[in-house]
Amino acid sequence: MYIELNGLTTEERNEGSRNIDTMTTFEMLQTINNEDKLVALAVEKELVNISRAVDIIAEVLSSGGRLIYIGAGTSGRLGILDASECPPTYGTDPSMVQGIIAGGNEAIHRAVEGAEDRAEEGEADLRSISFSEKDVLVGIAASGRTPYVIGAIKYANSIGGETIAVTCNAGSQMARLAKVSIAPVVGPEVITGSTRMKAGTAQKMVLNMLSTGAMVKLGKVYENLMVDVEATNLKLVERCKKIVVEATGVTREIAEEYLEKTNYDVKLSIFLLLSSLSDIDEARKILAEGKGFIRRALNSIKQGL
Repeated sequence: MYIELNGLTTEERNEGSRNIDTMTTFEMLQTINNEDKLVALAVEKELVNISRAVDIIAEVLSSGGRLIYIGAGTSGRLGILDASECPPTYGTDPSMVQGIIAGGNEAIHRAVEGAEDRAEEGEADLRSISFSEKDVLVGIAASGRTPYVIGAIKYANSIGGETIAVTCNAGSQMARLAKVSIAPVVGPEVITGSTRMKAGTAQKMVLNMLSTGAMVKLGKVYENLMVDVEATNLKLVERCKKIVVEATGVTREIAEEYLEKTNYDVKLSIFLLLSSLSDIDEARKILAEGKGFIRRALNSIKQGL
C-alpha cells in the first residue's frame, strides 16, 4: 500500500543537517540544539488554539467528563506520560485523564507493527473505555494523517464528544476533522522523518500546557503551587511541607503539624492556616463550596464577615 508522505513538512529533508554524518560530535549536537530552539517559537504561534483547547478541557473535567489522549508510537507514549503524571501532581482520579496508544500496553515499550494503520481500532479503543459525549478527545499525531487517530476522532465526533487535534503539519486531515486544531509547524527533522525529535518536543510542550492549564482552571493550583499534590513518596512528603510553608509563611514545624492533622491534605492545611479556622470539617465544607479554589473560599469568609 502506498502512503503519501510528500507535502508533509515533518518528512522533508533538513538542509542544515544534510552532512550530519561527517560532523564532529560537538557540531552534531550544536545542529540538533539549534533546531530545538525553533520548537518554542512554533508552539507560540498556536497559543490562541491552545487556549481554546484548555477552556474546553477544563469545562469538560469540571462537568465530570474525562480527558482522553490517543495516538500511535511516540505520540501515544507522550499522551500516556502526560496522563500518568496528573494523579500524583494534581491529586486527580486516574480515570480523569487517560492515555491510549495504538497496539495497547505492549506498544508503550516496543513498536507494534501496523497498529497505527487500522482506523477501526481507534474507534474500538474508545468504545472499550465507554467514551461518551461528556468526554474530550485529544488526538496526537505529528503527520496529522494517522488512520488509528483519525478513526478515533471520527467516532468521538459522531457521538458528540469534544475533539482536539495536536499535529505538526499545517492543513492535515486531523486538523480538518477536529473541532480545535493545534499545529505547531517545527519544520524538517534533523534526521529526516524522525518525529520523536522536534515534533515530539512540540507535542510534549502542548500537552504540558493542556493539562497544566486545565488543572489551574480547576483550582488545583494556588499562586503557582500544586496544592493538590499527593504525598506518595518521601520526596513528595517534603514537597508538601515546603508548599505549605511557602503558601502561608509558617515554620516547617507548624506546616508539619497541620499536615498531620489533615492527613497530608496540602490544600486543606493551607486554607486552615490562611483562614485561621480551627474546625477542619467546616474548612473542608467551605473549600468544597468554593469548588476547591483557595482564593474563592477565602473570599467567601471575608464576605461572610
